[in-house]
Amino acid sequence: MIQLNSSFKKLISSSGLNFIFSIFKKQKTICFHYKICFMKIYKLLFTNLFLFTLNLAMAQGLGIIPEPYLATKGNGVYTLPKSINISATNLSKSLVEPIIAQLKLVTGKTVNLSKINPTIELNIVKNDVIGNEGYLLDVNEKGIQIKANTEAGLFYGWQTVQQLMPAAIYGKSLAKNTNWQLVHCAIMDKPRFGWRGMMLDVSRHFFSKEDVKTFIDDMVRYKYNRFHWHLTDDQGWRVEIKALPKLTSVGAWRVEKKGKWMNITTPAINEPKTYGGFYTQEDIKEIVAYAKARFVEVVPEIDVPGHSMAMLAAYPNLSTTPNYPYQVNAGDEFMDWEGMNGHPTARIDNSLDPSNEEVYTALDKVMSELAPLFPFEYIHMGGDENAKNNWEKSANVQALMKREGLKDQLEVQSYFVKRMQKIINSKGKKMMGWNEILQGGLTGDAAVMSWQGVKGGIEAAKQGHKVVMSPNDYNYIDFYQGEVTAEGKVYRGLRMKTTYSFDPVPAGIDPTLILGNQANQWTEQLQNMRNVQYMTWPRGLAVAETNWSPNEKKDWNHFTKKVEKQFEVFDAANVKYAKSIYDAIVTTELNTKGELILKMEGEVENLRFYYTIDDQMPDNYSDEYTQPFVLPEDITLVRIQSYRDGKPIGKLLNIPMESLRNRAKKVL
Repeated sequence: MIQLNSSFKKLISSSGLNFIFSIFKKQKTICFHYKICFMKIYKLLFTNLFLFTLNLAMAQGLGIIPEPYLATKGNGVYTLPKSINISATNLSKSLVEPIIAQLKLVTGKTVNLSKINPTIELNIVKNDVIGNEGYLLDVNEKGIQIKANTEAGLFYGWQTVQQLMPAAIYGKSLAKNTNWQLVHCAIMDKPRFGWRGMMLDVSRHFFSKEDVKTFIDDMVRYKYNRFHWHLTDDQGWRVEIKALPKLTSVGAWRVEKKGKWMNITTPAINEPKTYGGFYTQEDIKEIVAYAKARFVEVVPEIDVPGHSMAMLAAYPNLSTTPNYPYQVNAGDEFMDWEGMNGHPTARIDNSLDPSNEEVYTALDKVMSELAPLFPFEYIHMGGDENAKNNWEKSANVQALMKREGLKDQLEVQSYFVKRMQKIINSKGKKMMGWNEILQGGLTGDAAVMSWQGVKGGIEAAKQGHKVVMSPNDYNYIDFYQGEVTAEGKVYRGLRMKTTYSFDPVPAGIDPTLILGNQANQWTEQLQNMRNVQYMTWPRGLAVAETNWSPNEKKDWNHFTKKVEKQFEVFDAANVKYAKSIYDAIVTTELNTKGELILKMEGEVENLRFYYTIDDQMPDNYSDEYTQPFVLPEDITLVRIQSYRDGKPIGKLLNIPMESLRNRAKKVL
């Protein structure tokens, strides 16, 4: 029988819901011999409690991201004493020592491991409600108590505690003149999904071990637990495979070119290959261990059969055009992504030859060395955007189709995927791939990561496959996030509000097949970790709340207030981040007269927009936007500045008329 612990009772009491608990106790007596009846009543009462507490918790504003499952705020505050005692019996050093070290560093206080008058208590308990990653947190006059079923739960509880502290807790040095207080509260928390992922592409641009560790540190503050590591692509092979040394001696290096991605001139074959890098197997072990200590599983991706130019540069015999002078792509355009009938077409062959047994021998060698490096159950095989035009022209592929009874190129891809799955399974792992692995049919225990919207995820779930949602419409955090003329233009834009609106469980789909949700950070145009951080945060907060919090608890206006609080955290932690939520969303349309109408709206509350159309710099004495208006024909530039509370906030937008005309749609 499920027992309510003291933390939960306290939450009920402080929420003014004692009557529910009293009813619960009476029903428990009545139904003592009627377990089924009792459980129904319990679920009903628990649901009612949740609904009663929902708005209360959010209104009280603890400011935690992701929003806790149940929370209530007390009236008092707890002040950390000069000497901090931490009670952590029989817990791992990897959990406890970082807590001690951080408290010592930023508070300057004495920190000891001691059960005597503990300031912070970390306890493993048995609680059927919170699961493997949930936790119970009490902050009261006695101190801070975190309880969980596992050390992972204690770790996530500590992440919440840090958010209740001054932002200086995230600093890298002693924070002088800081009032180390936490508001009294009671929290019962658990995640919605087991897979709370974030992907980093290290192929397009290489990131050091320390960069990768920084990326993981940024993730875990917000309870992410899956690091998807995109290790190979056309622009570089990043993992050491001792049986195939050219993968890194050749495939990890390319001609360094500067400029806009895909507009770069194709390098000559003899140009020096000076840009790149790779991770040794010892590097991999170090990063996997680093992630494990933070309760993050690492998901490696080897992207095949397409996106394989780096591999073909090293071993051209693995392509359908083995005599081509391959080199690692430097950012020049070699694909027609729309291609024929929406399918990508390769101007230079970047696909492995599915008819060549040497391909499968090479991939077996890769997986034989890769699998032991990564303890997690899944290996990601990519499988996306595979151009099949060179397969169509290959006599060997045509012979394969005849021999295996394959009717089209989709079935050829399926043949390759199934061969890849067999290799991965032989290493004791399960296979995952992008939604294109569904093409031509998918079998076994393969899981699907749905990136082209949610359609692939729905199809996979209907076939009984497990799914991770990662739709580009919501979760591609490399897209520009504000006004396009003020951000580096990528392929398209994605506002944080849109990201926040996503629900990973489509209607009519078995929710148990949805493993979770993931944000993807592609790095074609992100050359360093500071740029990666800027594109990731704060949008990564929106994905974090989707991953962890009940969908019914998501509230945009409440969330944005919490985001602004996290800006202080980013500053303290030296994380670069975007403030695009303060910038006007500017759209235009043509009226029936052919006149250009300008519209502005805000992404957050309490913004005022001031603008000029005469090349002058706007301030709060300029014209204020109140409603859509006609832009005069002869102007060349619109300047817009956001204000809040009489002060400028966000970027100064300088939008050329050409850009405004291009985004207009005619009103019929």
